Amino acid sequence: MKKAVTENIYRLPLVLEPQPEGGWTITCPILRGLVTEADTVEEIIPNVTDALEALIEGYKELNLPVPEVLQPMNKNAPFLTDTIIGLKAA
Repeated sequence: MKKAVTENIYRLPLVLEPQPEGGWTITCPILRGLVTEADTVEEIIPNVTDALEALIEGYKELNLPVPEVLQPMNKNAPFLTDTIIGLKAA
């Protein structure tokens, strides 16, 4: 029997620092250790998701408490978020 997978939603501020060779280095000012890169706008969310999953896994493997800022959001409550949308120039 397959185990049901639940999805947690987190709301984190991200800083995208442009790199001279292109793309961005992405960090989170309230969550030390969350660092990743993206070459395109489309890569930002998947790369941040991978980095966040790895960070949480690292806390668990080291038996460290997960930082309080990593409390999943209430999925049944409305919330405000900023979104990055890349449009091709006309």
